[in-house]
Amino acid sequence: MGKDKLKRFRENETFDCLVQPAFEEIFHRDHPLKGHWRETFFKASYPICLELGCGRGEYTVALGRQNPETGYIGVDIKGARMWRGAKTATEEKLKNIGFVRTRIEFIDSFFGPDEADEIWITFPDPQLKKSRVKKRLTAPEFLSRYAKFLKPEGWIHLKTDSRHLHEYTKAVIAFNDLETAAACDDIYGTGFADRTLSVKTAYETQYLQRGIPITYLKFRLNGKKDFFAPDFEPDKQL
Repeated sequence: MGKDKLKRFRENETFDCLVQPAFEEIFHRDHPLKGHWRETFFKASYPICLELGCGRGEYTVALGRQNPETGYIGVDIKGARMWRGAKTATEEKLKNIGFVRTRIEFIDSFFGPDEADEIWITFPDPQLKKSRVKKRLTAPEFLSRYAKFLKPEGWIHLKTDSRHLHEYTKAVIAFNDLETAAACDDIYGTGFADRTLSVKTAYETQYLQRGIPITYLKFRLNGKKDFFAPDFEPDKQL
């Protein structure tokens, strides 16, 4: 392991905004913050928005700057990447920003019923192999997890360079009769991107330089708890 990565891991231990539970703290059990993020972590009655697979935390930090009356929590397993967002939030004293280092598979160990108001999923691994479909962050198995803590009226946002994942998620939405507020195949080419959608991650900037369109979906679960997979798989050339 490189010296820079080890240095970041050590510095992560000093950040009050970063929660890093041990595996045994969350495996088949609830984290102490579950159901108590507002009063215990933020110490404010914020609406709570999650960024799942936050990487360096660019979206978490940018949204936190834009909306100081909302609590933003970035979730990812990559501690060396998350260091950047946690360090920025600490240096700028952004009290409405937090980070959780964990696998998304354990996300419902951290949040209680109706605790989250909104979810952002920004440039996740599209998991293109057929054997990995269930690993997609918009697969029915993950939607069922989100339904345990996302308010019924809460929106889920998917921003991705993967047309394959975009079309797959549209099929999941249609098959489960979910409400869609927005669906765009090219947010910059069509002028659809507003101030929030125009926040660019490092990866997104690279995709745009290569001429890859950025897609966007906004939908909600409508209080449903169980979701089903469509008999559909997009062309891998998308």
